[in-house]
Amino acid sequence: MTNVSEYAIIKTSGSQFKAVAGETLRVDKIIGDPGAEVTFPNVLLIASGEKVEVGKPFVSGAKVVGQIVRHGKGKKIRMYRFKKKKGYQRTVGHRSNYTYVKVTSVSRG
Repeated sequence: MTNVSEYAIIKTSGSQFKAVAGETLRVDKIIGDPGAEVTFPNVLLIASGEKVEVGKPFVSGAKVVGQIVRHGKGKKIRMYRFKKKKGYQRTVGHRSNYTYVKVTSVSRG
């Protein structure tokens, strides 16, 4: 992994992601068409070289801007429930929806 000079830690959909300009993130589904611009205002930490700024809880004025690349689905997860000697068995499946976002800029504000 290369040494990245500027990055931010953002919070979206209950998860935290490291956002670096030019890289693509896979986040939970965001409403919007491919090519649309999306802004993440909840920046927990922003670092530029040796300077690191940590928010309490968010860094004021900082934001990360990205562009929706595409929507997709994750791998299917199967859960199997079984109770011995009772004749009980259930199979349940789940497949999460994701959005791929290309980070265009990380700004301190």
